[in-house]
Amino acid sequence: MTITRILAATLAAFLISACDSAVAPDGGESPTAVSVKDAPTSAPASSVTAHPIATPSGIGTITRLLGAADAVIPQGAEIERLSPDMFWWSEGPVWVADVREPSGGTLYFTDVPQNTLYQFTDAGGVTEFLKPSGFDAAASPNIDMSIFREAGANGLINGGDDMLIMGDHGNRAVMALRLSDKTKTVLANNYQGRKFNSPNDVVLAQNGALYFTDPPYGLKGMNTSPAKEIPFNGVYRRAPDGTISVIDKSLSFPNGIILSPDERTLYVAVSDPAAAKIYRYDLNASGQPTSRNVLFDFTDLVGDAAPGLPDGMAMSEDGHLFATGPGGVHVFAPDRTRIALISTGTAAANCTFGGAAGDQLYITSGAFLARVKLSVKGLGL
Repeated sequence: MTITRILAATLAAFLISACDSAVAPDGGESPTAVSVKDAPTSAPASSVTAHPIATPSGIGTITRLLGAADAVIPQGAEIERLSPDMFWWSEGPVWVADVREPSGGTLYFTDVPQNTLYQFTDAGGVTEFLKPSGFDAAASPNIDMSIFREAGANGLINGGDDMLIMGDHGNRAVMALRLSDKTKTVLANNYQGRKFNSPNDVVLAQNGALYFTDPPYGLKGMNTSPAKEIPFNGVYRRAPDGTISVIDKSLSFPNGIILSPDERTLYVAVSDPAAAKIYRYDLNASGQPTSRNVLFDFTDLVGDAAPGLPDGMAMSEDGHLFATGPGGVHVFAPDRTRIALISTGTAAANCTFGGAAGDQLYITSGAFLARVKLSVKGLGL
């Protein structure tokens, strides 16, 4: 289902009734809520026993933890720098195919603190596409800008039909952005009448449902911000009819989010240095969680030697998961064994597949943009 159909079918209903949820108004679970119970966790990072082979690669290093990495990362693969150091914190990359472009399309990505959305093509390099990408102070002079820590847009996904869907910190909403005229439409901006904190990352299911995370990163003071209206940092689902439900309200700093190819598993990254984990949720046929477990615990890896925290993720069509975390982009096989680490040498916030063949992994790497050619193709490309 494209975003145009979502807008046409659900916007009016959302504005009236998007507050329906799986959590009662007093914060306790309602009788109809799906119970999410923790299953046994996977092994922590420190228990990996493979003998890694680290190879210098362009601007960084590719470490093959297991031989299975050879089917994903070609021998001799190099990480390519695509820009100078020019961003405060690059994020949210998404590829939009366009046969008019020699490279097959355009990469869009954000600089959250700078409130800017950029585009990249091989022919044109990096150029500014939209500023402000999130909150527009000139258009809303009565809103106090001092409440914001970061007012820009963050995660982006392709909504189809000339649309991007974004987690918009400054507008405290999940928004649809029309590329042709740069107009925005609100898809979700409150839960039970209370404004979201600062929607961060989002993923679109084939039936039009949206899953998104809502940490407090956009608000000055974050969890202590007086502007924070929801007492938790949630993971949410927006149904095709606009109804908002809570997937999980127990995570400290939910961040990156993605679905498995069969859409029966949801992955959520938690960017908490004291509990740096990726969670895996089993989903039923209605898209609701039935169980939760820890896919991987990065906490033991957090530190200056491995910059970064669990954040954005990408999925290949054959089920390989590419997850940013301490040290770079961690590659998990379809059975969720960790098989490789792609490191640009700096903290990586997010990644996505793109390119004419869909096999280029683009990495928003702090101050710059990078990519590496792989042997697998991105999901949906």
